[in-house]
Amino acid sequence: MGKIIGGESPIQVEEPLSPAARLFQTRRFNCYIIAIIGCKIAIDSNVIKAGLEHTLIKHPRFSSLMVTNKTGGGMRWTPTKVNLEDHVITPNVDANMGSPDQFIENYISDVTKTSLDDCKPLWDIHILNLKTSEAESTAIFRFHHSIGDGMSIMSLVLAGTRKTSDPTALPTIPIRKRKQSSNSNRFLVGLVFTQSGFLWLQGLVKLLSYLWFILQVICNTLVDVVMFIATTTFLRDTKSPLKGAPKTELNPKWFVHKTVSLDDIKLVKNAMHMTINDVILGVTEAGLSRYLNRRYGIAGDGDGEEDAAEQNRNNLPRKLRLRAALIFNIRPSMAIEALADMMERKSKTKWGNYIGFVLLPITIALRDDPLDYVRKAKAMVDRKKRSLEAKCTFLTANIIVKLLGAKVAAAISHRVVSNTTMSFSNMVGPADEISFYGHPMAYLAPSVYGHPHALTVHFQSYMNMMTISLGVDIEAVPDPHQLCNDLAESLKLIKDAAIKTGIAKESV
Repeated sequence: MGKIIGGESPIQVEEPLSPAARLFQTRRFNCYIIAIIGCKIAIDSNVIKAGLEHTLIKHPRFSSLMVTNKTGGGMRWTPTKVNLEDHVITPNVDANMGSPDQFIENYISDVTKTSLDDCKPLWDIHILNLKTSEAESTAIFRFHHSIGDGMSIMSLVLAGTRKTSDPTALPTIPIRKRKQSSNSNRFLVGLVFTQSGFLWLQGLVKLLSYLWFILQVICNTLVDVVMFIATTTFLRDTKSPLKGAPKTELNPKWFVHKTVSLDDIKLVKNAMHMTINDVILGVTEAGLSRYLNRRYGIAGDGDGEEDAAEQNRNNLPRKLRLRAALIFNIRPSMAIEALADMMERKSKTKWGNYIGFVLLPITIALRDDPLDYVRKAKAMVDRKKRSLEAKCTFLTANIIVKLLGAKVAAAISHRVVSNTTMSFSNMVGPADEISFYGHPMAYLAPSVYGHPHALTVHFQSYMNMMTISLGVDIEAVPDPHQLCNDLAESLKLIKDAAIKTGIAKESV
């Protein structure tokens, strides 16, 4: 891809492509980020264009072409004049059609069959003023992954929104606060002052704890790197109903979503002293187990769904290797204020694809206690936190791109992803209702396509809701709505179990 210019071109070249951007420009890893935005009122395309003109297109990546020089063949971002008419697409639709939700799903799937024109900046937005079960209108943002990583792009989109309650205020994104050990520190300080003989013991305990942590990080990182190399060469996931066929990345994708209560997730989180990440990963394992048990039951003897899933008969294979490729943003989180400032070309905040891969085993099993899904998920998440796998894969990919070229790096990345089953990610969204250029937002459902997975699971929080967004290859997952329902039902079972055991109280 890329428009070719000569070395003597008068066009001023802004900057070269990063290694990751070059990787996403290869045919084998031609990925797109998509964000489906539901609005509570009909969308005025002229208002959207005016808003984009003053925000998004002021960012260099959204107002630049990807250009290849004849001399040297290097690719660079080159500034260009943006014609919003080429990027804001408003098709005529029948507002009185019988199945608007189905039409929206079909339309988005059709969008995945097309490519962005490399003679224009690599993004567009489709506006559908069609009332659905969840919104009065829908906007579909599409970005090429070479522009930036998903976290950066979605944060940038949110930086262009404002609180509905205060049209001048940027969204408030919850930030997890690290637990402070102030009480224990004050106790130890008092102990040192009152009993100086314990000073050496306090220092020894801290030193041993630090050394033990370093040892865990080293060991976990070595194991993860070995597993990553094995996955690159020979280690494949078990063939399952969720595993895509070869070249699944070339098939059209289908996107569905379901909204659940964020308060239910927080109830489990607080009751079990865990994080939201722990809970949603446990919900994912429970939902996938439920779904696969049904699929294997139907494939095995043709019994109905009730017999396979509801009566808890175990139809799962004994040994089922299923792993998710997690995308980790290894760059420190950027504040919404910094991104809003970036769009004014005043900020020096770094931009680009700063992502690493983490291979996460997904345990597929039917458990008597639904809370065990969350406990097992937490143990795995805690172990991955004590590993440098994401940074190692990021640095390795950059080195391979620089030394061997983007095509070799893409071939390796493609093989790693192809040998796993699914993608998994989550993102924290605004805590308050926000407006998309004056249009109150009902929901936000982002995802990605173009990579060799038949299933992508993304969790997106917004206000007191959590949207479960699925991107699937319909040939592998013919019933994505059923999978959404299984994930939602698994959350309900986990919440009910927490209340039944007495570790949580149902909110009134």
